[in-house]
Amino acid sequence: MPVTGYDDPGAPVESSVSAISWAAIIGGGIAASAMSVVLVFLGAGFGLSSVSPWPNAGASATTFSIIAGIWLIVVQWLSSAIGGYTTGRLRTKWVRLHTHEIFFRDTAHGFLTWALTMLLGASIITSAISSAVGVGTQAAATVASGAAQGIGAAASGMSGRAYGVDTLFRGEKPEFAASSQQSRTETTRILANAAQAGDLSPADKAYLAQQIATRTGISEADAQKRVDDMIAQERAAETKARQIADAARKSASAFAIFTAISMLIGAFIAAAAAAYGGSLRDEHP
Repeated sequence: MPVTGYDDPGAPVESSVSAISWAAIIGGGIAASAMSVVLVFLGAGFGLSSVSPWPNAGASATTFSIIAGIWLIVVQWLSSAIGGYTTGRLRTKWVRLHTHEIFFRDTAHGFLTWALTMLLGASIITSAISSAVGVGTQAAATVASGAAQGIGAAASGMSGRAYGVDTLFRGEKPEFAASSQQSRTETTRILANAAQAGDLSPADKAYLAQQIATRTGISEADAQKRVDDMIAQERAAETKARQIADAARKSASAFAIFTAISMLIGAFIAAAAAAYGGSLRDEHP
């Protein structure tokens, strides 16, 4: 059986050097990451200048989310293009290869550059999250060591409901003012239990109306109306909170989808830019 040796002109020629130019890939990844940081800070500056804490001033939340999503796409595409093009221009020239193979290697180098950029970005995000978790753990330990302060903060959070209870006992009989504190405390507990259960029971509603009528001197029908009005206000506040949470969920979902799509398009742009940069590299040795 004949053996084909290296002196045989028909023997396949295989290079001893890997087809991957890691130096060019790392250089392109660093360039893309640096450009991403610059563009992110630039976008943060524009974004902060477009919003305002004052009512009816600055961009709305919806407009801000749309602009942020568009800018994220711009960041991804520009950084991928710069990283891929840098990789294509910095890689060594491949000789004795078909143009199709060179094109594939260039696109693969661009994709690897994009992947390296994503890994660097993920490591930065993971580090930031770890730092935030560490700060949160330290804060939790501080709160646990100062339980009394935590209770005071929780009590201050009941100020909104306490104000609502005060409005229930507004009347024209000052002789009941000194003895109404216990009724207010009990009413606060009743409303807290109703908030946890999801509704105020008919027995509790009738009891509150009776207590309000006794303490304030108004008719029981007016007291019942006060109770119904306060329950309607709390339900409206709960509905509004749920609407805000749902809008935030939808915005986060859309942001995640746009991010994933922009990243995939960024991979394509990095590959195309690397192929273009590689072609220019071969034209000008």
